[in-house]
Amino acid sequence: MAMNNQFVIITGMSGAGKTVAMQSFEDLGYFCVDNMPPTLLPKFKELVRMERDINKIALVIDLRSQVFYDEIIGMFDDLKKNDDVDIIFLDSSDTKLVSRYKETRRAHPLARNGRVIDGIQKERELLENVKKAADLVVDTTNMSPRRLREEVFHNFESTDTTHTFHVEVMSFGFKYGLPLDADIVMDVRFLPNPYYDPKMRFKTGLDKSVFDYVMHSEGAKAFYDKLLDILNFTLPGYEKEGKASLTIAIGCTGGQHRSVAIAQRLSKDLQKQYPQYPVNITHRDIDRHKGKGEN
Repeated sequence: MAMNNQFVIITGMSGAGKTVAMQSFEDLGYFCVDNMPPTLLPKFKELVRMERDINKIALVIDLRSQVFYDEIIGMFDDLKKNDDVDIIFLDSSDTKLVSRYKETRRAHPLARNGRVIDGIQKERELLENVKKAADLVVDTTNMSPRRLREEVFHNFESTDTTHTFHVEVMSFGFKYGLPLDADIVMDVRFLPNPYYDPKMRFKTGLDKSVFDYVMHSEGAKAFYDKLLDILNFTLPGYEKEGKASLTIAIGCTGGQHRSVAIAQRLSKDLQKQYPQYPVNITHRDIDRHKGKGEN
């Protein structure tokens, strides 16, 4: 027997934050569809039930047609017959909505050739019954995008799912360029280079002899302790600020010896200290110079 799917319907006033809400649900692992026409809900529901890997779905329904307003409540009721459905209605004050439209220079969908406030008032009247049917009404008048994201997480983040915030640790070689997605970059080229020892030249930081050489070299312990100190202080702050992930990049000349050893140890220590955060390790340039070393 097929398990019930979990649907979240995101709707509400145009300009109240539906895009931010949808992006938040994406970070929570939901399959998201933007601007879904309500008339497609029954067919979409059938298709989703055929996909085993999709069981959490967030749909943004932006009501642009009188037909949609007239029929949407019945469609929501039908959707709830076999699945778990939550309806989120995003609202905001008329003044704030007008301000947001002025900032973006967009026309209101219900007042293409008229005043923004006229479109807002018409939409508010049409959505009155939808708002009453909502399971959660969120007023975004005084909310920043980050605060709206926190509201979504507070209400819909499951305690039995993997934590959304995760850490990416990577090693790289400066000679191949900085990683574009790095949040924190540490340069370990001040450490002695194993390349100049013929026995380790063509090995990598994953080999025990190279790892031990790097970690026991002058300055390595002091640097590593300070790096761990910084991360222990900042990681909870990054999560609190709403980041979905943090990428820590450790660089040396060629990305083969020193950066690999430091990154490898760092990923293991972070996994031990923060079991609630998934930690992934990548050695971007470890195979770039096979047989040639770092130089």
